[in-house]
Amino acid sequence: MSGAATTVIRLWPDGPPTVIDDVPPEVAYTVKAGIAAGMTFFRNISDSTLTVFEPAAGTANGVGIIVVPGGGWTLNAWGHEGIGVATWLTALGYTAFVLKYRLQASPADQAEYEARWGQVDEMLAAPVPYAGKPAAIGDLGTSRRYLQARAACADDGRRAIEVVRAEATRFGLRPEAIGMIGFSAGAFLIVDVALDPRTEQVAFIAPIYGGETQGAPVPADAPPLFTAVAQDDLLVRIVDGLAAEWAGADRPVEVHRFAQGGHGFGVVPQGLPSDAWMDLFVRWLRTVAPAEPRHS
Repeated sequence: MSGAATTVIRLWPDGPPTVIDDVPPEVAYTVKAGIAAGMTFFRNISDSTLTVFEPAAGTANGVGIIVVPGGGWTLNAWGHEGIGVATWLTALGYTAFVLKYRLQASPADQAEYEARWGQVDEMLAAPVPYAGKPAAIGDLGTSRRYLQARAACADDGRRAIEVVRAEATRFGLRPEAIGMIGFSAGAFLIVDVALDPRTEQVAFIAPIYGGETQGAPVPADAPPLFTAVAQDDLLVRIVDGLAAEWAGADRPVEVHRFAQGGHGFGVVPQGLPSDAWMDLFVRWLRTVAPAEPRHS
């Protein structure tokens, strides 16, 4: 069946190379309101995994995509930025691997956590003139826990690429046709991974409403990049800067900047201009990773 999860792969069965301090037991919960209402989220993840979604028999196109949900390095938006994305992609013949990466600690008590996260939602939704929006994620403030989590997440992203490339034959993939799509914090993660010289080859990256170079040079062999963001997203200047740096390095980049859409839309239609991003992404993807089923 297309879009069904078939396998879960632990990334670090013998333990990760880096540790995030004082993370309570993992929590799964359902969001009650907003664009992701009724969908599952995770927090306090300490055991990172890839959940594999395979296309229907006879429809696989040989391209693998690692899907990285967002959540501010504090939660994992598993529904509309994870399995929802995977289900959409498998219907088109892609094999999707949803990354459940490690997160910084958040309160074990759900009510306490929701009160804190509500402040983040308010910040992201607040109307801010373009000039007043952050040009880097650090402009919003950083902490030791955030820096520790961001580094650990990048480790998980690099490991995900290694695992999928190693399992390419098992899943009928071409090793040179494995890329990544990430949302919000997941977008930052995949850019961090793509710019790290330790990372194995990434065919393409699609950071959606997020991503920055942190001042690292864009290499001459940086992968093709697709990005989409809404003008009314607090992070729009950050995305603009990323696209400009990719273009400045003469690397392939496609940018879609929508008049409306806000932050965190994922694959949920809103009746706004940002709804078009999915069709635009697929058209771009077919040019950078053509469908060529691998035959054993």
